[in-house]
Amino acid sequence: MFKSKLYLLTIVAFSLFNVDAFAQDVQPLETLQLNLKETLAYALENNVDAKNAKLEIMVSQTTIKEETAAGLPQLNGTVGINYNPLVQVVFLPNEPPFGDPTNPSDVIPARFGVNYSANAGVNLTQMIFDGSFFVGLRAAKTYKALTEYDKIKVENDVIENVKKAYFGVLVNAERIKLSQANLTRIDSLLEETKALNQAGFTEKVDVSRIQVQRNNTFSQLKRSITAYDISKQLLKIQLGLPKNYDILITETLAELNPAEDIAALQVMEGAHRVEMDQLETNLELTQLDLKYNTSQYMPTLDLSANFNRSGAGDSFSTLFKSINWFSSSMIGVSMNIPIFDGLSKSARIQRNRIQLQQLENQKFYLGQNIQLEIYQAKQNLANDLEVLAVQRESMALAQEVYDISKIKYNEGVGSNLEVVEADAALIESEINYLGALYDGLISKVDLEKALGILKEGITD
Repeated sequence: MFKSKLYLLTIVAFSLFNVDAFAQDVQPLETLQLNLKETLAYALENNVDAKNAKLEIMVSQTTIKEETAAGLPQLNGTVGINYNPLVQVVFLPNEPPFGDPTNPSDVIPARFGVNYSANAGVNLTQMIFDGSFFVGLRAAKTYKALTEYDKIKVENDVIENVKKAYFGVLVNAERIKLSQANLTRIDSLLEETKALNQAGFTEKVDVSRIQVQRNNTFSQLKRSITAYDISKQLLKIQLGLPKNYDILITETLAELNPAEDIAALQVMEGAHRVEMDQLETNLELTQLDLKYNTSQYMPTLDLSANFNRSGAGDSFSTLFKSINWFSSSMIGVSMNIPIFDGLSKSARIQRNRIQLQQLENQKFYLGQNIQLEIYQAKQNLANDLEVLAVQRESMALAQEVYDISKIKYNEGVGSNLEVVEADAALIESEINYLGALYDGLISKVDLEKALGILKEGITD
C-alpha cells in the first residue's frame, strides 16, 4: 500500500515537472512591427553576413597594425638557469712543465665549468631598410579598403534578399485574403444550391459540382497560408530575427510601389557600382604584390644590439652572488643581399603580370556586363508591367463574368455549371494576377540592383 502511494506521488511530481518545462519551452511570440525601411535597417544591423562583413573590416585594421609593427623596434628579454650534474672534462697532455709526474697516464683530465650557471639579457632589433616593408604596409591599407567595399557589396546582397522576401510575405498575404474571399463566396453559393436542391429546384449533381469547387478553394487557402508562413520564416532568417519574435508588416504593396517611382526607374541612368570598386581594388593589390616581389631583389639592413649578465657557481647558494656575475653587450649592423633564389621571385613577378592582364580583362567585361544588366532589367520590368496590366484587366473581366453568371443563375435563366466555371476562371485570374504582381516586384528589385541604388533612402 505504501509503495502504491509512493508510486502515485512520483507520477504526479513528474507530471508537474513536465508541465512546467513545457510552459517554459512554449513562450508567446513578441511582435515586431516594421515597414520596409525599418526592415532593411534592422537587417543591416542583424543579418549574419552583414555582421561578419563589419568584423572583417576590424580584422583588416589589425592587419595594418601587424604590418606597422614589423618596422618598429623589437625588444625581447631572456632569462635562463642551467644545472650540470656532470661537468664536461677536457683532456690535457701530461707533459712538463704542467704535467703530473705521479700520474702514470699520458693525459690529465681537467674540468672546465661549474655545476650551476645563469644568464639574463635584453635583445634589440630594428629594421633600418627593407623595401618590402612600405609596400606591405600600403597593401594592408588597400586590403582594408577592399573589405569596406566587400561590406557594401554584402549589404547590397542583404537588401536585395530582404526586399524579395518582404515582397513575398506581402504577396502571400494578398493570396490569403483573396482565397478567404473566394471561400466565403463559394460557401454562400453552396448553401444556396443546397437549399434549392432540398426544395427540388436543382439536381444533386449541381451541389456536388460546387462542393468540388469549394474543396479546391479550401485547398488553395491552405496552400496560401503555408506559403505565407514559409515566406515569413525566410524573411526572419534574412533579418537575423530571433525565433521568439514575429513580424507584422505595416505597409501595403500599393504604398510601396507608386507608379511614378517605377516610371522614374525606367529612365534612370546607372550609378557607380561597388563591383567596379572591388575589381579596381583587387587590381591595385595585385600591382602592390608585383612591387613587393620586385623589392625582394633589394638588400635589407638591420640593427641589432644586446646586453647580457652571466653568472656561475659550484653550488646553487653561490650562483647569485654579485662577485660571480659579469656583463657583456653587443651592437651590430647586418646587411642581407639576395644573390640567387632559383628564380622563384622571377616566377612570382611573371605571375603578377599575368594576373594584372586578367583583371584588366575582367574590368572591361564587368563594364559591358553592367550595361547589359541594366538594359535587361529595364526590359524585364517593362514586360512584367505589361503582363500585370493584362492580368489586372483579366481579373476584372473574370469578376464581371462571375457576377453576371450569378445573377442569371439566381433569376433562373443561367445554369449552375456556368457559375462554377466563372468562379474557377475568377480564381485562376486572381492567381495569375498575384503571380504577375510578384514578378513585377522582383524585376523592380533587380533593376534597382543593376542601377546601383539599392541602399538609397534606407539611412535617411
